[in-house]
Amino acid sequence: MAQEHCDPNGISVPNGCFFGLPYSVEEAKLVFLPVPWDVTTSYGEGAAQGPQAILEASVQLDWYDFDVPNAWKVPLATLGIDGEILAENSRMRAIAKQIIAHLEKGGAVDDLAIASSLAKVNQACADVNAWVYTQSKNYLEQGKFVAIVGGDHSVPLGLMQALGQQYENYGILQIDAHADLRPAYEGFMYSHASIMDNALKIPQISRLVQVGIRDVCEAEIDRAKGDRRIVMFDDWQLKHNTYEGINWATQCQEIISHLPDRVYISFDIDGLKPSYCPHTGTPVPGGLEFNESLYLMRSLVQAGKTIIGFDICEVAPGEPADQWDGNVGARILYKLACLTELMKN
Repeated sequence: MAQEHCDPNGISVPNGCFFGLPYSVEEAKLVFLPVPWDVTTSYGEGAAQGPQAILEASVQLDWYDFDVPNAWKVPLATLGIDGEILAENSRMRAIAKQIIAHLEKGGAVDDLAIASSLAKVNQACADVNAWVYTQSKNYLEQGKFVAIVGGDHSVPLGLMQALGQQYENYGILQIDAHADLRPAYEGFMYSHASIMDNALKIPQISRLVQVGIRDVCEAEIDRAKGDRRIVMFDDWQLKHNTYEGINWATQCQEIISHLPDRVYISFDIDGLKPSYCPHTGTPVPGGLEFNESLYLMRSLVQAGKTIIGFDICEVAPGEPADQWDGNVGARILYKLACLTELMKN
């Protein structure tokens, strides 16, 4: 067993695996699938470097978890960051930026001038989604738990689709500053701003509960009000409740009550306060405290819900010497992994 070579009191050795854990994919219960992709980013870039940033910062973490003290014994394995996807991201990002520049000058998404470029980007994004689906389906069929490490928020769609083939219904708990309900934002069929619009096309997804939303357009509000599957807890209302004396535990109970038994957690790092993710692509003032997010997810498990998959997205690094964004992302990632083990206790 690989754990025989682990020293939970020693230093983590960089080995290409998140947290420096020594487990192979073959023996793993949970597989981390990095997806270095941020082609459709509409504001700040860098999420494609998120998996590497989290990987590098993750070895600084200690393995002890207060909910799962022996978490280091749980075989968590890391698939390598795909260099071909990263290279294709660079090529397609350059094209996407030209499209966005055209739109920012008053152009329209159906202009012939960008039709060919838009088709290329949409096909590339579809190919990445198909790759994520195939990878996810492969490991799910082996009885493994799959977690996506983004990348922008477009990348977990393939895993969501694969889970739809495995479960007859499930819900999504989305922690995010944005609703991500815009259909084909900026003409990109798989925009990071369209992930939940695309997710809701999966028939098996019966509920979407959104938490921390605070940057949203009118059409998204109308969509949320008009679709019974969507329950939105906007950041203003959450804070208003707190100011009125409703504690976070009570609010978490209300949030969780809207979710079915099986839950997928989609964690956009900008759901947190910007001080925890200063270099994320679309930061928004307000948001959850780090420990508020952990409490919510822990409460989900304590309520008897089953986490069937998760992602963490939109982590973007700062300067090379600044690992703060990666550090926070790594801690969220580790806690999510620990919670999958807590379900069994």
